[in-house]
Amino acid sequence: MSEVSRYAVSQKVSIITLIANLIFAVIKMFVGTVFRSHALVADGLHSASDAVSTITVMVGNRISKEPPDYEHPYGHGKAEPIATKVLGILLVIGGLIILKETIHAILVGDISVPSKLVLWTALASILVKELMYHYTYRAGKKVNNRALIADAIHHRTDAFSSIAALIGAGGARLGYPILDPIAGLIVALFILKMGVEVFKDAANELMDAAPDEEKFKEIIDVVETIDQVIKLRNLKIRTHGPNYFVDIRVVVNNELTVVEGHEVAVEVRRKIQEYCDGIQEVLVHIDPKGVRHIESGYINSNEI
Repeated sequence: MSEVSRYAVSQKVSIITLIANLIFAVIKMFVGTVFRSHALVADGLHSASDAVSTITVMVGNRISKEPPDYEHPYGHGKAEPIATKVLGILLVIGGLIILKETIHAILVGDISVPSKLVLWTALASILVKELMYHYTYRAGKKVNNRALIADAIHHRTDAFSSIAALIGAGGARLGYPILDPIAGLIVALFILKMGVEVFKDAANELMDAAPDEEKFKEIIDVVETIDQVIKLRNLKIRTHGPNYFVDIRVVVNNELTVVEGHEVAVEVRRKIQEYCDGIQEVLVHIDPKGVRHIESGYINSNEI
């Protein structure tokens, strides 16, 4: 998929989810405030944070699609994990605010029985947010946009928080009013947990953490089909937005000329980019057979 098409899909999904988030944030906070449901107000604040996170994703998508330039020779793909990291921070902040407000309500005894409308609002939110999760997650996987996938996870946390709001309001109406603010606490803790996980994943990508084992195996299998490659000595992969940068060392016959060695390197690069998805750049180092090799840094090669 071209960068233009990828950007178009990401922005379309973000605009649709942004509108839905804004509508539900207003409805849930209004109903929760008027009909006295701490859990639904907390859920509404969560939806509002969803809207902010979607805007953050849209900005990240806009920046990441820019081509390489003089100041950013490797492109702008890191804008996506930066946007994802901001999402994690927003989730944590939102969770702390909800936690504070709910604990305060319990301590001062500001507890009442919510209206039936609270139940219907929470139920509608569960259904819509779960649909938004699947829609956004599939689109994020299709275009390999980690920020979009993180936003999808945010939608699912909103669905779970609506479930907590539904249970809390339902329990309050059945004669246990304390269940509503307790549900608010559960929502807050759940949001905090998801925020930390999203932040951690984004931080790993910004620190050039290696992708999963399947990507290593995919590249190793391709390189091993090249006749002139005696051995794959070292392989490092790092993510860069939706793409990957590969550093690889291969051993060749020590009688090859410089030109022949260069041709092997070109073939290694060509085959990796042709048969492996999402490879933006490949740096190939040629090692002559029998020459001692000292690798600096951690060898991220799955014990090749």
